[in-house]
Order: sequence, then structure tokens, then C-alpha cells
Amino acid sequence: MLFKQQALLRQKLFVLGSLAIGSVLYLVARVGTLDRLQPICPIESRLPPAEPEQIPIRTLQYKRGLLHELRKGNATKEQIRLHNLVQQLPRAIIIGVRKGGTRALLEMLNLHPAVVKASQEIHFFDNDQNYARGIDWYRGKMPFSFPHQITIEKSPAYFITEVVPERIFKMNSSIKLLIIVREPTTRAVSDYTQVLEGKERKNKTYHKFEKLAIDTNTCEVNTKYKAVRTSIYTKHLERWLKYFPVEQFHIVDGDRLITDPLTELQLVERFLNLPSRISQYNLYFNATRGFYCLRFNIVFNKCLAGSKGRIHPEVDPSVVTKLQRFFHPFNQKFYQIIGRTFNWP
Repeated sequence: MLFKQQALLRQKLFVLGSLAIGSVLYLVARVGTLDRLQPICPIESRLPPAEPEQIPIRTLQYKRGLLHELRKGNATKEQIRLHNLVQQLPRAIIIGVRKGGTRALLEMLNLHPAVVKASQEIHFFDNDQNYARGIDWYRGKMPFSFPHQITIEKSPAYFITEVVPERIFKMNSSIKLLIIVREPTTRAVSDYTQVLEGKERKNKTYHKFEKLAIDTNTCEVNTKYKAVRTSIYTKHLERWLKYFPVEQFHIVDGDRLITDPLTELQLVERFLNLPSRISQYNLYFNATRGFYCLRFNIVFNKCLAGSKGRIHPEVDPSVVTKLQRFFHPFNQKFYQIIGRTFNWP
């Protein structure tokens, strides 16, 4: 009898102990959950004081999936209304330079939870037909975003098109402008390579780079060749400076974006008044492709299209030297204007 009573007592104590431990574990889990739900690192204010409080970074990260569904056209109007999503005009534009790394820069900036990118080049300001459709048409081409995210678009033709600076100024005189540049001769050859590839796909012939870049009559650099003209950065920038102060421009080193992307991206974060959120975790070197790829999270990775990083044709060294000498004085003036130098010949 005594043995049965002791056994029953031990059983009751075991049950009570299990309940107590379970309660403690529940409370710990609950506190942890509440802690995780607290806003962490709210986005630094970039708007006038009258605007409402900004969305915490963690909230933006959590809702990236909804924005992805919107881009695919899967989100409903009710979801758009409930989440206060809007199509905003860009507060920053990558205006150039063609073959400088504009696509890579846009995709890398999209790693930031406070940035939303326009996936396609809109060509609103450089295309008269598009521009005539009006600013509402332009806004309708922008992605859905939360009110305190920054929308960014890129159209490299903006940098070299004469009418664009005034048109952008009329839209937003305080907009931030990003220009990504590479060593001018390298950029010109890359420009040529892209056009050459397009010709070859259509089974068309194309002149060698040397014949296009050098005037055969004078043996001097052919400034009528578009790939050469585009690389005279200072000529185009001076036109923009008639409308915008130099403080509204940020120059990205396209050559360093290839080899050390994080350093360049952190500079852009500061220019856009964004908290630093892009880290080395988000960038990993793909040895097979020879370029950095993007890691958004533990599941989603992305590399740039295979057309990026085309192999350039060999160019006569004497032509390369001639081009480098031609660009040198323009580069020096460019450095003086932007207050930054690059390791160019």
C-alpha cells in the first residue's frame, strides 16, 4: 500500500513539474517573439519633417515578397490599398554612362530594403514620343513601393542627350543623380563590342574598332564616332551643371564596382542618405562567371545576365595609346569638377 502511494505521489510531481517547465518555456518564447516584433533600425529621415514616420527596415524586408508579387502582376487592388503601396516618381536616377555598369549598379542598389528599382529602362526624358505622354505615364511605369522607399530608374542615354537635363529639372530640381564611369578607352571598346555582337547576331558585317575610332584621313581620333564622344565625360557633365549643382551628382567608379563593389555601394548609400544595410553577405564572387553575384537572403541569389562581361576584341596597342592620350586632358577636367580622381592613364 505504501509503495502504491509513493508511486502515485511521484507521478503527480512529474506532471506538475512538466506543467511548470512548459509554462516557463512558453513565457520565454512569447517574450522572444515580442522582442523580435519590435521595430529595429528605422530608416533615416529623407523627407520633410511634415511627412509621417518612416517604415522600419525590418518591415520593408518582410514585405519584399509582396512587392515581388506586384511586379509579376499577382497582387490584388485590395492588397495594394491595405499595404499603402504607391507608384512614386524616382528620387534618384542613374543617368549614365552606357557600358559603365549601370545595370550592375541598379541591381546591387536593389539589395537595399529601402530601394525599389524600375526593372526596365523607361527612356522617358530622352524619347520625345514618351515625353509627350506626360508625367502620369512616367509614374505609371514605376514599380509599386511603400511611401518611404526610394524608387530608382536607369536610362544611360540620359547622360548624353541634350534635352534631358532641363526635362528632369522641371520634374524635380532636387533629384539625386548617379553617374557610373569606367576608364574612357575601355568603355569605348565595350560600347563597340556590344554593337558588334548585335550585328553578328543578324549576320551583318561591321568595321573594326580601329577604323571607327581613328579618322583614316587625318589619323587622329574620330570624335564623330559615338563611342568616343560618350567617353568625353566632362563635355556631357558640363551641360548637366547648367541645371543642377555638383552636390546633386555622385560619381561611381565602374571599374572598382567590378572588383570591390561593397566600397562603392556604401558611398552611394551615404549619398542617398540611406542607412548602411548592404553588406559583404549580399555579395559573393562567382569564380565561374568572374563577377560578383547578389545574395538577397538565404534562398534567393542572382547573377547578372550572361551578356554582361563580354570578351573585348583585341585592339591595336597604338590606337589604345592614342585614345588614352586624347582622353587625358578631358579626364583631368572631369576630376576637377567632381572632386575625385580615378586611376586612369
